[in-house]
Amino acid sequence: MRRLLDALYDGAAWLAALAMVGVLVMVLLAIAGRQFNFHLPGTDAYAGYSMAAAGFLALAHTLKRNEHIRVTLLIGRLQGRARRGLELWSLACAVLLSGLLAFFSVRLAWQSHLFNDISTSNDATPLWIPQIGMAVGALILLVAFIDELLVELRGQRAQEVPEEALHNE
Repeated sequence: MRRLLDALYDGAAWLAALAMVGVLVMVLLAIAGRQFNFHLPGTDAYAGYSMAAAGFLALAHTLKRNEHIRVTLLIGRLQGRARRGLELWSLACAVLLSGLLAFFSVRLAWQSHLFNDISTSNDATPLWIPQIGMAVGALILLVAFIDELLVELRGQRAQEVPEEALHNE
């Protein structure tokens, strides 16, 4: 199961990287269009869609690599049961909040599809298509937080707090 979850997080990260390449391509096309006097409608919108997809799809991978910004002012000073209790409470809140994000992201994409909602820019893209990146990223983030909570409940979660975080001046 661990290999499957890690593959899921890595796959989402690769999709995020691909979306970043999409941002690059759209920006380069817009620049080339200005230099060579041609216009491709929707490049700004597609750059934005790709940026949003990249951000959401990278969330779970970033979480699992301990790269999210984490305020350790309180938890870094706790030890033992108090620290574990705060970790469990934090992870339970994160599961709840990421669950809400996932639910409403999926619902938004589904409703956009049902109502045939399209972009108001000149590309007229059906909005459920770019919203899929957000919904999938939010769902994978929910899975990652559930994974973290279960690992913490089993007592197998690594507690890495860099020393410099504890000694700010």
